[in-house]
Amino acid sequence: MRLISNLNIKNMMNNYETVFITTPVLSENQMKETVEKFVGILKEGGAKIVHEEDWGLKKLAYPIQKKSTGFYYLIEFEAEGNVIQKLETEYRRDEKIIRFLTFKNDKFAVAYSVKKRSKKETKKEE
Repeated sequence: MRLISNLNIKNMMNNYETVFITTPVLSENQMKETVEKFVGILKEGGAKIVHEEDWGLKKLAYPIQKKSTGFYYLIEFEAEGNVIQKLETEYRRDEKIIRFLTFKNDKFAVAYSVKKRSKKETKKEE
C-alpha cells in the first residue's frame, strides 16, 4: 500500500479553476499586484499555472458591497487539494476581493478548456 502511494504522487495533482472579482476602484497596477499575489500563493503551494485570463471590468448581476461592477480574473492551475484552503483563506482576508469561486475540473472540463484556448489562439493568428 505504501508503494502505491509513492508511485502515484504525480497523479495526485488535480485541475482547478479559480475566478475572483476585485473592487472596481483599483488602478491597473493594483490589479496586477493582486493577481501576482494570488499566483504567488499558488506557486508557493506547488501549483502549476496552466492559463490566466483577464476578463476585465464587468457589470455584476447584483450589487455587492454597494458596487455594481468589478474586475474579473481567471486562473487555471494544477495542484494538490491542500492548496485550495490556503488560497481561499487569502481571498477572504484581502479587502480588494469582493467574490471568488474555485472549483475542481473533471477530465471533460479540462479537455473543453484546452479546446477553447486553442480556438482563441487560432483566431488571434488569423
